[in-house]
Amino acid sequence: MPSKLDPLSVPYRVGVSLSRFGWLLVVGTVSAGTQRLPLLVGLFGVVLLATLAYQVAYVRRFSYELTADTFDVYSGVFSRRSREIPYHRIQNVDVTRNVVQRALGIAELAIETAGGGETEATLQYLDADTADELRAALSRRKRGETEDGATEQTAREREALFSITTRELLLLGVVGLDLRLLSFVAVTLPVVLPSVSEATPLFDLFRVAPFLLAGLAVLALAASMVQAVVSYYGFELHREGDELGYRRGLAKEYSGTIPLDKVQSVVLTENMLARRLGYASVAIETAGYSPSGDSAGSQSAVPLAERDHAYALAQEVEAFGDPTFDRPPKRARTRYAVRYALAVLVVTGVATAAVRLVEFTSPVPTATLLAGLVLVPVAAHLRWANLGYAVEEDHFVARAGFWSRRTQVVPFYRTQTIAEQATIFQRRRDLASVVVDTAGTHGWSAPSAPDIDARRASDLRETLEARLQAALRARRDTVESAVQRIDSDTSGEVDSDTPDDRGGHDHGDERPPE
Repeated sequence: MPSKLDPLSVPYRVGVSLSRFGWLLVVGTVSAGTQRLPLLVGLFGVVLLATLAYQVAYVRRFSYELTADTFDVYSGVFSRRSREIPYHRIQNVDVTRNVVQRALGIAELAIETAGGGETEATLQYLDADTADELRAALSRRKRGETEDGATEQTAREREALFSITTRELLLLGVVGLDLRLLSFVAVTLPVVLPSVSEATPLFDLFRVAPFLLAGLAVLALAASMVQAVVSYYGFELHREGDELGYRRGLAKEYSGTIPLDKVQSVVLTENMLARRLGYASVAIETAGYSPSGDSAGSQSAVPLAERDHAYALAQEVEAFGDPTFDRPPKRARTRYAVRYALAVLVVTGVATAAVRLVEFTSPVPTATLLAGLVLVPVAAHLRWANLGYAVEEDHFVARAGFWSRRTQVVPFYRTQTIAEQATIFQRRRDLASVVVDTAGTHGWSAPSAPDIDARRASDLRETLEARLQAALRARRDTVESAVQRIDSDTSGEVDSDTPDDRGGHDHGDERPPE
């Protein structure tokens, strides 16, 4: 029998709908004055009644049902819509609750199917316990488990993997601070503040610039900590069969699952401060949307943990080893130095032209920007030193980045394309890049081996292609073996129910014809 949404969905949906254009009433009251206030209140009452009637009809006509093979959803007020979602196509089932929803005891359940860029079905809103039970039921049916004894089996298989501590939560706010923003402010303040000081002679802003910078740093740090607490308070990660389950959030609580058979790659991220403190974060990239608001297809599996613990958790998802990275040749470092030096010259030239065109008297000569050339060798070396790639038995591992170093682990069977690329500038230095693309990575986020020797790039591409074909054959053989085993078991059951013609009948009374 189809189930219904929670009755408390009606007042909540009405409140959400009215809040979207409630500001019009405020603007109309201010602009029209109190003389037309009764008219505005009357119009608001009409809108309220219309919204209430629509939401009541929506909730009453919305239903869902768990059938043998599909999850069926029926909705629509003016036009009816029926959807049948096969269980084997379900990829993620996520439950979210904000502060108001938690007070009302309701929750939103979203279902994403394989290959979908957005949710396939959204149930707004269910009783909180009903939402958790429905998510568990969908996960069981997706895995092909029966309802009998499913609760006991799930309880036995549930394995806690990670729970964030208060110290790690506060450290997440510290390491999550964007240092590039502070460095930008530190560079621009000495240029901007002297001109502001001339316009405001009562304040010598140039002298208070260090205090302003320190104040901005404190505010940014506080904001980063608040964001970390609000987003990842109570973060828990557990393993349940072939799925990872998570729960996090203070203002808005997220809980859901990450199917391990849908993982495209695992990414370990360490910014400069986190590396100094010995911490890292783990993200799992899947094909599709991100239910928790991260970048598309990327879900945070571990927001912050000690580096060794983070690597151990990443290996729970993908069984990779301790990679030994190969770096690009040193002539690639020279290429980076030339690139950065040209960037400094271009910025200096643009700044000089802008000052002359607008007739602006800069307190600091724009030629001082050329001092950045001193940092070019250091920047080129740091970029080169943090690049690397490794080819393992079943995985390709790529590392890149200094400010925020990303280590991406890609199983070969998840590879979609392998491309060997060489720009005109790379060919001048006999360099090339190999890019490995998956369904969860696109463009700059795709793992790669950049600026390696051209001959080595060709060999690497051929090696990766061979590993990809071997991985696909192995998975195909595994699937065929599983199908044959199921067919064998099924035929055995059929044979056991069929009488044996050779010994199952009594032929004692039978005589050959004369």
